[in-house]
Amino acid sequence: MSYFRKKLERRTYSQDRYYTLIKRQKAGQATFNDLVELDEIVNRVPDIREIVIREQFGIDNDETGEQPNNPGDENSQPVRPPLRQNLWSRLTSFLKQLFTARTQAISQKFGIIY
Repeated sequence: MSYFRKKLERRTYSQDRYYTLIKRQKAGQATFNDLVELDEIVNRVPDIREIVIREQFGIDNDETGEQPNNPGDENSQPVRPPLRQNLWSRLTSFLKQLFTARTQAISQKFGIIY
């Protein structure tokens, strides 16, 4: 007697949550908080981010991870995950954004055009 069992699929909590939220979004039942959580998962988990990027740009790679050979697409580059920022680069980025926002607010208040 042979049993045909469904293959077990291992998923992390983030992956399971991602698929649940995607189903809600496609059904039109996702709330704003669901979409925020979905965005956080995509930004936080590199595997899911790669899946989303592949779906977004229609990249069909085989299991080896090689890029498809598209002769008409000369400028294509492999998609790299973003680098993690250390504390110093996050602090400088925050200060630049703060300074830019402050100067824009002042220029709008006084009507200065750059």
